[in-house]
Amino acid sequence: MSNIAFLTGGSTPERDVAFAGAAQVVVALRALGHQVAVVDTVTGPLSHQDEQQLLRPAVGKLPPTLDELRALADREDLQDLVKLTELREADFVFLVLHGRQGEGGEVQALLDKAGMFYTGSGAAASALAMDKEAAKRRFEAAGIPTQPSCVWPADEHTIDEVGFPLVVKPSRVGSSVGLSVVQTLDQLDEAVRMAERYDDQVMLERFLPGREFTVGVLGDRALAVGEIIPHNTVFDYECKYQPGMTEEVFPADIDDDVRDRLQHQALEAHRVLGLRDFSRVDFKEDNQGTPRCLEVNTLPGLTSASLLPKSAAAVGISFKDLCDAICSMVLARSLSWNKDYP
Repeated sequence: MSNIAFLTGGSTPERDVAFAGAAQVVVALRALGHQVAVVDTVTGPLSHQDEQQLLRPAVGKLPPTLDELRALADREDLQDLVKLTELREADFVFLVLHGRQGEGGEVQALLDKAGMFYTGSGAAASALAMDKEAAKRRFEAAGIPTQPSCVWPADEHTIDEVGFPLVVKPSRVGSSVGLSVVQTLDQLDEAVRMAERYDDQVMLERFLPGREFTVGVLGDRALAVGEIIPHNTVFDYECKYQPGMTEEVFPADIDDDVRDRLQHQALEAHRVLGLRDFSRVDFKEDNQGTPRCLEVNTLPGLTSASLLPKSAAAVGISFKDLCDAICSMVLARSLSWNKDYP
């Protein structure tokens, strides 16, 4: 069994989401026999009492306030993480982080520099996937359908070409934090200001009205296609984390050819971004019923009720087996490296 350093928490709007995933993944890893030391990237190693207080499966209705996030960021020193005994003595690092620092490659780059192995995609691929506009350009080059978009600021002609209604969102933030849907040009400035609270790059996308799907990827395998049916207009923060706000159907009730197309495109999106281990790829249909790729999540939610575990469960992979498979992939990289560079 392995000695695992488990990184979670963080100073992003998705801090509570990370703790919710950690609450269940840590239990699964320990049940598999691993030694697990939990580290919050803000406060450092967690005691048993800290774990009891912070690692809770429920997520609040709203993300942390901007003042709370600034206070957390002031305390966070990612450079010091790799100096911790918990990380230096670990066989590998298991990442349950969400948001720009954890999913955007910053933590991964520090671990690479320190020669540490970790779960999920590498630094460059993580940064690419986190930048939604750059990722969309890769999808287009690979022939993966995606919806029209542009980056703010944009002139009125460009915005008209994208087309209303518009989804306005921070380009490098997840969980739909800071997201708005606007119907007219005069609503745009307020929506942009909301998004800019969380990221200095704001993306404008055409709102797609059709069915929403998600596909988990594990290794080189596309898992079950699921359908997401939110009770709000969009699959926003409330719908993602509040019970009863969304119906999630796994496997989705779709024709086999639609299922096969979504699984193929999910694998292609995973590959063209250079990802590894696992991801979750989200799609939504346009007016013609054509699924278009919204984005790829490199560190998707990992509670037992999250979409990736549900996608895995629908093909017979339990939550514990999913966690075990992720560990096996990073251990295989470690063993391969040690074999080549003894």
